[in-house]
Amino acid sequence: MKVRWGLDELPDLLSERPFLVASDRWSGLVEAAETWSEIPSHRIEVPERCDGIVAVGGGSAIDTAKAASAASRLPLVSVPTTYSGAEWTTFFGVRDPDRRMQGGGAGAHLAGIVYEPELTLELPRAETVGTALNALAHCAEALYVEGHNDEADTEALEGARLIGEWLPQVVERPGDLEVRTGLLRGACHAGAALGKSFLALGHAMAQALGGRYGLPHGAMNALCLAPALRFNAEVAPEAVTRFGAALGATDPAARVEELARLGGFERLRDFGILQDELREVAEAVVERAGAKANPRPAQVADVEQLLRSLW
Repeated sequence: MKVRWGLDELPDLLSERPFLVASDRWSGLVEAAETWSEIPSHRIEVPERCDGIVAVGGGSAIDTAKAASAASRLPLVSVPTTYSGAEWTTFFGVRDPDRRMQGGGAGAHLAGIVYEPELTLELPRAETVGTALNALAHCAEALYVEGHNDEADTEALEGARLIGEWLPQVVERPGDLEVRTGLLRGACHAGAALGKSFLALGHAMAQALGGRYGLPHGAMNALCLAPALRFNAEVAPEAVTRFGAALGATDPAARVEELARLGGFERLRDFGILQDELREVAEAVVERAGAKANPRPAQVADVEQLLRSLW
């Protein structure tokens, strides 16, 4: 897969008749044969005359495009406008326009990524912090998930270092292109770490919550990463310590909570999640692939306790 920086690199990666998957905000960014603007979508279909797909947007747009790529077997080029890292993986979640989970799969045909920091300059604080914490979760989990490896570790540690350095500065100076570029580079490394490893418990919790309640994936990762770190520190202390060192923190979970608060993320109850439903959420979590790949086996009671600690 080709990775490029700057929109001027995009034309060289596009097919002759690209199918653009993007919200109306980004619809004029690419000259496309056809455009799909329902984001997210569970009913996307690629027109027959198109010979490739280009996605512009955050994780929802890119996941929608990945579903279309898997179904059509057409190559996909992504232009991310957030820090989510969805552009690095072949798997995807399928949500309806109300953000309710409708399924998922794998098999997207990834052809390229183009990063343009200017596209992130107007990203609101909540989305900035949420998607950056999603990227940070990719870094943490890459270090201890089953099947972790040296190559992914290198990407994860650099991603964590850059996100920890630049995210607070982006919150302070959101219109500063230099700090936005630094954070996007961190997200790029985090995505590469994810692409070379897998997801673990924190993501499984975030996915179950987001899919059930239609909540932003970044916000849920911002909340779920810290308790997952504490849970896994018992069996993967070295990995958690290395992650903390990259963040410049002796208590990495506490540092993650500090970063999450920059986006206003503190408690599950703030999102309207009901306490008496947490057991059902925990039951869904343990069935997810990320929970099964976690270094410390998590039973329903364990996950319920973690969720209650967040409520």
